[in-house]
Amino acid sequence: MTRRPAAALALLLLAAAALLSACGSSSSSGGKNVALIAYSTPQAAYEKLTAAFEATAEGKGFSFSQSYGPSGEQSRAVANGLHADLVNFSLEPDVERLVKSGQVAANWNQTPTKGMVTNSLDVIVVRKGNPKHIKSWADLIKPGVQVLTPNPFTSGAARWNVVGAYGAQLKEGKTKAQALEYVKALFHNVVSQDSSARNALQTFLAGRGDALLDYETEAIQDVKKGAAIEYVIPDNTIQIENPVAVVGGSEGAKKFADYLVTPPAQQIWAEHGYRPVIKGVAAASQFKNPPGLFTIAYLGGWKKVQKEFFEKETGLVTKIEESLGVSTSK
Repeated sequence: MTRRPAAALALLLLAAAALLSACGSSSSSGGKNVALIAYSTPQAAYEKLTAAFEATAEGKGFSFSQSYGPSGEQSRAVANGLHADLVNFSLEPDVERLVKSGQVAANWNQTPTKGMVTNSLDVIVVRKGNPKHIKSWADLIKPGVQVLTPNPFTSGAARWNVVGAYGAQLKEGKTKAQALEYVKALFHNVVSQDSSARNALQTFLAGRGDALLDYETEAIQDVKKGAAIEYVIPDNTIQIENPVAVVGGSEGAKKFADYLVTPPAQQIWAEHGYRPVIKGVAAASQFKNPPGLFTIAYLGGWKKVQKEFFEKETGLVTKIEESLGVSTSK
């Protein structure tokens, strides 16, 4: 048996210790790097936000590693061990998963903005000139209209689309049974279900479909970029509320989370198409509310909605997707 020299063994032990230290959580070490895990759409905004934060006295010396993807997939990855100091997901249940796993404090949403960092609306994106004359939810279930929406079992945006469509029917005076029949008819017109809102938009921009259900934010950004699209805000639609939460106790994550709801940060968010969650933001004047705007509270809150619509075996949308042969695996 070959024996390693003592010096070499010492170097190996030091290297192993360094590796363990690097893999350890910055949330416990107070490290200067903040690991941000977010849903698919706000990447461009964060390029501005992280730079602006690093230029402040509070943000001096901090840096960021960032990961973007479908909200549900990102949440499950963190729950399964992906390192995160701060998470920004599409919807509240993706944060609550991390509360259940013990990674996020149970009082994460006890803030002046109730844990939310941005708002948006559920809108209908159409081709330039709106050749199919799509003006309302009713137009999406007409024969021959091809609709795109992400898969609700990977994408938070898709869940917003579902509850937005369902709630809009209730706001129009329909019964719960009629609203569910609308959702069924809508999914029969859906021709593509990508994993995230960003991927669904790319599929639409590539030429597939007549209408895309999406965040107002995404539509605004791509209209500004010159994409050949328009978007319709239905009279009745849901306000999308996007949460942010600190994972563990990272000093930088806490400071950055606080910064994200300050007027300068909310101005940056608004310039990227996100509706501010605080008052007094100049860019907020560009946003107009439709007459039938409602929130998830109108449908009983996410806990109720998750169980009723997206439960693994009994959810109403689970059954619709399974009847169409679409994957509901999480």
